[in-house]
Formats: sequence, structure tokens, C-alpha cells
Amino acid sequence: MNPQDLATKIQANTKLVWLEAPGSVSMEFPNLIALVQTCKSHAVITALDNTWGAGLAFRPFDLLGDGSLSVDMTAHALTKYPSGGGDVLMGSVMTRDDALAMKLKLTMMRLGICVGPNDVESILRSLPTITLRYEAQDQTARKLAAWWQSQAACVQVMHPALEGSPGHANWKALCAPDGGAGLAAGLFSVMLSPKLTQAQVDAFCDTLKRFKIGYSWGGPVSLVVPYNIASMRSGWPSQLKPGFLVRFSTGFESADDLLADLSQAAARCLNI
Repeated sequence: MNPQDLATKIQANTKLVWLEAPGSVSMEFPNLIALVQTCKSHAVITALDNTWGAGLAFRPFDLLGDGSLSVDMTAHALTKYPSGGGDVLMGSVMTRDDALAMKLKLTMMRLGICVGPNDVESILRSLPTITLRYEAQDQTARKLAAWWQSQAACVQVMHPALEGSPGHANWKALCAPDGGAGLAAGLFSVMLSPKLTQAQVDAFCDTLKRFKIGYSWGGPVSLVVPYNIASMRSGWPSQLKPGFLVRFSTGFESADDLLADLSQAAARCLNI
């Protein structure tokens, strides 16, 4: 979240900077343009995990819209939005640099990395509908995130398209530069009140009926996962309020059904 801090950490032997927008689990959206410019000024290769953006929310190979700024490589978990079915385990790495492409090709050859033709077929079958699916899950996620903003048990909602979410201005500049609604995937997190207990949070997740417990996302089934941020980070992120973080991924269920599910589970388990 701090391009100046990144600049101080780049050393003479730094070969590559790995970027992600938004951040995993905590969903903060960085100033990706400034981060890439920082790396370019130090002649360091940039690689972006663009699974969330899916090639739809923004253009990593054309960050400024004039062809002047690009990441060097993007990686996608094809398991998620490109598959859409939650039944394929596959990834991709893309670059427009011929020299990097050859390095990647040789690395895959030497390590014996390959995929099965039936899995490839599944991805190709799903790609024509990726935009429709992405937009539908995006709209559902926004409805659910807005609902959480009105709940007493919730102290913070982390959804890049919502005002007040960490890095919202960065998301807006990159994903909605024309002032429109932009795109923001079907993923968001909430910080539940520190007045609750871990047992209450776990019970809430277990009481949900429409949401299944699972780490992946982008498939047809809505998912929920509680996270212990303190065990995952070297320090508590400054952009997050204290509390219990729960991440949601929207599937293709009715938004009203999902809201009703959240409401019944919250009423039973999240009394402060």
C-alpha cells in the first residue's frame, strides 16, 4: 500500500516484485500504477496475480490506457473465474516480452509442467461466459457488502468498490476511471466486532446454509471462510480495524436468498 516503502526495500539483487490487486483476504487495493512505476525506475521485473481482475476489471498490460505502462507478467488461477465451475485445477502466466516468454517456456519444459487436454477443454468451454459470470457475481457481492455495512456486528467492510474500503480511490482510478460503476469481482471481506468471540464467529459460519466453507472462489457456489489475520501477518495491517475477519465469495445463487441466509445466521450467532 506504500510505493515509497517498496522503493526503500528494492535492493541491488532484487530480481522481481510480486504484486496483487487487491490484497488477498484483507482486500486492500494498492496504487498499482505507482508500484509498477517504482519497479520500472529500478529496472525490476513485475509480476501481478490478476486472478481477481480476471482480465476484465482492468488492463495490466495497459495500466494508463495509452500503452506506456505495463506489468511484465500476469498470473491467473484459471481454477477460478476462467473455469467458473470450481472443478479445474490450473493456472496461467502471460507476458508480452519475448525473452521472458522463452524463460517461462524453458522453465516449464525442464520442470515437466503440463496440463491435461480435458482440463484445457473445460477452460475453453467456459471462457465465452466469463464476462457474464463475473458481472453477475460482482453485482451480488456489492449487495451483500452493502448489507453488512448496516449491521451492528460489523465494524468494517473490505470491498474495493465501496467508499471507505482500504484503497478505494486506487480501485476507482484503475477500474472505473470514467466515473462509471467499474468491475470488482464477487469477493469481499468483513471485520466483525472484537466484542464477539471466535466461537460466535465460527458458529455464524457453520450456521450459514447457502454459503459453504471453502478457500477457493469464482465458482457457482457461494463460500465463506473465517481468517485469523494475526497468525497470517507479521503485524496487524494498519488499514484494518480490530476484530474477526470473515471472507465471502458469491456464486450464482439468488442475492435475496444469500441475504436471507446471512440474516438468519447473524441473528442466531452475532449478538453483541
